Amino acid sequence: MSRDGNLSEIERQVLWNRLISVVEEQAQTLIRTAFSNTVREAGDLSAGVFDLSGRMLAQAVTGTPGHVNAMAASVGFFLERFAPQTMIEGDVYITNDPWKGTGHLNDFTVLTPTFLDGRVVALFAATSHVVDVGGIGFGPDGRQVFEEGINIPIMPLFEAGTLNRHLMQILLVNVRDPLPVEGDLHALAACNDIGSQRLVSTMKEFGLTGLSDVADRIIENSRQAMLDEIRALPQGTYENTMRIDGYDKPVDLRARMTIGNEGIAIDFSGSSPVSSYGINVPLTYTQAYASFGVRCIVGSEVPNNAGSLAPIVVTAPEGSIVNAPPPCAVSARHVIGQMLPDVVLGCLDQAIPGRAPAEGSSSLWNPVLLGGHGVVGDADYGDATPFAINIFHSGGAGARPQRDGMSATAFPSGVRNTPVEINETIAPLIVWRKEYREDSGGPGEHRGGLGQTMEISHAEGAPFAISAMSDRVTYPARGRAGGHNGATGALSLTKGGTLRAKGRQTVPAGDRLVLEMPGGGGYGDPKGRPREAIATDIRDGLVSEQAARTDYDFENEP
Repeated sequence: MSRDGNLSEIERQVLWNRLISVVEEQAQTLIRTAFSNTVREAGDLSAGVFDLSGRMLAQAVTGTPGHVNAMAASVGFFLERFAPQTMIEGDVYITNDPWKGTGHLNDFTVLTPTFLDGRVVALFAATSHVVDVGGIGFGPDGRQVFEEGINIPIMPLFEAGTLNRHLMQILLVNVRDPLPVEGDLHALAACNDIGSQRLVSTMKEFGLTGLSDVADRIIENSRQAMLDEIRALPQGTYENTMRIDGYDKPVDLRARMTIGNEGIAIDFSGSSPVSSYGINVPLTYTQAYASFGVRCIVGSEVPNNAGSLAPIVVTAPEGSIVNAPPPCAVSARHVIGQMLPDVVLGCLDQAIPGRAPAEGSSSLWNPVLLGGHGVVGDADYGDATPFAINIFHSGGAGARPQRDGMSATAFPSGVRNTPVEINETIAPLIVWRKEYREDSGGPGEHRGGLGQTMEISHAEGAPFAISAMSDRVTYPARGRAGGHNGATGALSLTKGGTLRAKGRQTVPAGDRLVLEMPGGGGYGDPKGRPREAIATDIRDGLVSEQAARTDYDFENEP
């Protein structure tokens, strides 16, 4: 008999803290054992523990909102295919189905049952972004999901501890760099195994034989705490619209937020229809980032789990770009999806002015750089080293109501920039420049975060390809409360010529790729910015003297 219901309040709090420790160790195990730089260096992952009905109880602090919140929905799809009572020790399940995972084929989700005394007592899930899944490659050029890579339906990765070698063989012959992919899948299984071991140890320490009572209390407390926060808001309906670059034409994102006594409803009706290119977003990814936008302002201190997510209901009409059905191409779904918190924050700013930041560059600038026969078009690649690498970098975040925006920082994804030294070690590349981009932060009483400029060439003098997935090149991040817009971004070559913001293109032999990332919007009237802050910005090379005079009416004293 479980003593879940007999735990004291102190024991429950200690157990909750232990659960957070368990899932954080799960995530750190994934980072330490992963092969891909996207996981090991950037932290593009998620990890969490679930009850047997698929409710997320706790998530690791390490991880991205898109992965975490979409994974929370993904576990339910696993349970539709494999019921807990059919699982045996050593079973591990896997999928990268965009509509049953986290939105595109590059993300693999792995689910592992946890056993105590021969019974399933919990589930651990983890997701990570692998460098390559074959097909056309990570990028927006696909027209259907079939072109974007190999799609693994929900199936066993291990059965009773035995690897599904047929699955692994099929997968590895379909990807460009099989070793990191194989290593990453084993890392996902390993991190879940560590989570299971730690949970079993914890349950034995507390004398627990099950988690059902503990789970119910965690979920209900979090749900109620979130509802309390929502009920303190002014009820009503608020609308916001944002226009972004898209691929071949602009994309409009429209949100209608209704705040009521039982929760917050967000409806994306009126948003652009699906695209012919791979920037479409499955609904689970839309729900993940839209709900995160709410959580940034409302209930930010409430744990993120099934209980706190339940009062936020996100809908979008099927066939819209934020609810794209199969077989739409979705590889670069993050370009649209990571803009959604800004759209939601624009609604919240109307309900509770003075709390939401200005818009930021928001979506990652994470191009795939490639070299090898055929990938550089008709150019001769010769005997140069073939490679494929996904680099993660960011523009500026929007200014906040009380302080400047963060520069070269990935919000809302939260992933880290991949270090230059690592990128140059695993691929034949030279990064000649990586520096803040002067004047890119939107002017305001609080300045928008700066973008960054990078200059990259092939170390062996060969041509190389870029699969670009950039936005805010045409339409900038907008300022708020009188703040000005951030600077738009640009992709170009040092020897002349502008590249498209999205799609596969070739950087000629001997030339260099230049990435100029956008800045975040400013907050408040620029004329209210303290004179000493402007002088410091000029001294540090963040704002030019000309921009200080033009935007801030500032004359630098000798």
